[in-house]
Amino acid sequence: MQTILVCDDDKEIVDAIDIYLQQEGFRVLKAYDGEEALAILREQEVHLLIIDVMMPKLDGIHATLKIREASSIPIIILSAKTEDSDKILGLNIGADDYVEKPFNPLELVARVKSQLRRYTQLGNAADIGSAVYTAGGLSINDDLKEVTVDGEAVKLTPIEYNILLLLMKNQGKVFSINQIYESIWNEDAIGADNTVAVHIRHIREKIEINPKEPRYLKVVWGVGYKIDKS
Repeated sequence: MQTILVCDDDKEIVDAIDIYLQQEGFRVLKAYDGEEALAILREQEVHLLIIDVMMPKLDGIHATLKIREASSIPIIILSAKTEDSDKILGLNIGADDYVEKPFNPLELVARVKSQLRRYTQLGNAADIGSAVYTAGGLSINDDLKEVTVDGEAVKLTPIEYNILLLLMKNQGKVFSINQIYESIWNEDAIGADNTVAVHIRHIREKIEINPKEPRYLKVVWGVGYKIDKS
């Protein structure tokens, strides 16, 4: 049974999410501020975190930053703020997805399942066959779910890994932002530009010596992104 940690200072919201997640067979842990969430994560195995932005003691933004120092578990941020800048901030600090309040509980459950599928696939090293993709000094071993640059291991989030894997599997092919979003998120690319751009920037920061002059992950202006053939 997979365990979901739900963190929000509004107990009614936590209880409502709890009901829907338990109906889908998940075990649910509850926290009401960021410090309590961090304490639970230190003591128990958690497979996904749903966390609100505005909370007492430690807000969701700073809690996510601390979590990302040591863990790559999927994180879905909840917030009543709807501006693009708030969504980008959430993604910038390491969240995998962002859900605006008020939200449809069934949509939230669907996003939870989607993130868990990606995370499980990323952590599964038992795939059959050899699946190693290289481009110069950049390499992905999809059997081991490992990324290296010039022999040095690179730590990516599940979303970052899947975007890079998509491009590495199709070296030389240009993918538009919408194509990337629909391939990775498995939903229509509505307002996908900022979401994809943030993740692309994160990947570049991790795999490129100089992200402003990338060797691997190239932009084709007005079209999309690609990995050049080695």
